[in-house]
Amino acid sequence: MFTGIVEEQGELVALEPLGDSARLTVRGKLVTEDAGHGDSIAVNGVCLTVVTIEGEEFTVDVMRETLERSSLGSLETGSKVNLERAVRADQRLGGHIMQGHVDGVGTIVHRVPGERWEDVRISLPPQLNRYVVEKGSIAVDGVSLTVTTVDEDGFGVSLIPTTLALTTLGARQPGDPVNLEVDVIAKYVEKLVTR
Repeated sequence: MFTGIVEEQGELVALEPLGDSARLTVRGKLVTEDAGHGDSIAVNGVCLTVVTIEGEEFTVDVMRETLERSSLGSLETGSKVNLERAVRADQRLGGHIMQGHVDGVGTIVHRVPGERWEDVRISLPPQLNRYVVEKGSIAVDGVSLTVTTVDEDGFGVSLIPTTLALTTLGARQPGDPVNLEVDVIAKYVEKLVTR
């Protein structure tokens, strides 16, 4: 489980295609401090399992399903990525409950800068619209955000200076793809109500 409070920006060091999968090598000084084989690290909001660690770099295997349902397949060597280790039971839950299971890919539509913050509009795949509500939570590239507006085509979020400075969302531009994870509680409620 994750909370959407990004611990650091890492860098994609290598992407090795393996036919129906890929192996990523990611550099992240903080997340590798106590990580080991089999640990979970969210990379742009995608829960991935550590295969190896060497110094400040770790490798993960990514299957075709994940490459097709997330923006990880469009990353290039040198791309910056948001990194978060799985939450420990004794930590504060600073964001919201996230699984690291991407529900779809949206696109940055436009950005409107404010004096110290920015309003960002993101497209939303139609099948996810029913799970997104104003003042609800959504994960964008692994960042826990509050929805400010929502309609049938997308939603808006406001990015504070900390988010702009410490995550990749500060550099994302119109046309860039972003991973989306809707609130898992909304999906469970829907299933229970429709029975």
